Amino acid sequence: MKQTLIGIIVGLLIGGAVVWTYEQRQHPAEKEKPKEQHKEASIVQHGTNGDTFLKLTKEVREHMGLKTEPLERAELSPEIKAYGKVQDPTPLATLLIDQTTAKASLDASSKEYERVKQLFAAGQNASARAVEAAEAMMKKDRIQLDAIQSRLALAMGPEAASKLELPKLVESLLQLKAALVRMDVPLTEKLTGHPAGARIASAASQETFTDATYLGASASADPQFQGQGFLFLVQTNPPPPGSSVIGWLKLPGEPDTGVVVPREAIVRHEGEAFIYVQEGEDIFVRKELELEHPLGNGWFIEKGLKAKQSIVVQGAQQLLSEEFKGEGGGD
Repeated sequence: MKQTLIGIIVGLLIGGAVVWTYEQRQHPAEKEKPKEQHKEASIVQHGTNGDTFLKLTKEVREHMGLKTEPLERAELSPEIKAYGKVQDPTPLATLLIDQTTAKASLDASSKEYERVKQLFAAGQNASARAVEAAEAMMKKDRIQLDAIQSRLALAMGPEAASKLELPKLVESLLQLKAALVRMDVPLTEKLTGHPAGARIASAASQETFTDATYLGASASADPQFQGQGFLFLVQTNPPPPGSSVIGWLKLPGEPDTGVVVPREAIVRHEGEAFIYVQEGEDIFVRKELELEHPLGNGWFIEKGLKAKQSIVVQGAQQLLSEEFKGEGGGD
């Protein structure tokens, strides 16, 4: 009886092993099915030329919360990039004080000269030497005043100095209600004529800028740039003296045509800027941008994009992470 029971158990084990072996041989593809499904589910794809793109079904796009918008056509006046610094108003204020003092001295010495000259002509108590001394003092004061005015013209440029009420300007600069900004165009850039105005931003943040009024050409060259220098007045949200700034000088001419890329559509990686362009129902391609012309609602892009092209404006950062995960580079 005992031997019979052992035989039954052994028979069951052998039968089970045979069935398991048969099943493995009949359905080998099912073992690899999860791996193949994972491969098919990958959204990172490669074209025949090696280009990378993302393939996103409608369900995947909805799950990611992806949102796209068509690019809008835009026009922008010709611009050239320049670099500058907010001027310290203290030297200008000192020159104005010196000018006021020199004018008062010249006024007093001129009156003294006229008084002594009249006394001498009337034969009263005034000698020829006294007349000569008074005239010499008057001429000295005039030379002093002319020298100060020349320094003011050099500091402001003759064009700006002639069109501004310098006392009011300096008062607003000292109270930080306005800022005097010198912008220099590098020597490598060609600029014909004078700019009509400028848009100026902090060197640390080019996305927040303010309009600036053109005052005139600078009378001196910057030792670093050795290019053309221009003075501008900022009266809205003026940056503090000494700030480094970047500017886009407005030039005469026909406006350039391009598109506006919203700021929320732009993603950054390793110092470069990108957007995702929809090139088919479920195809999305990452494109690099050259951010040169900021606008109030984004960036003006002249080349590489067309109006009405759809781009990702929500979820672009998630696409960037998925793409680099798919490439094995992490995010």
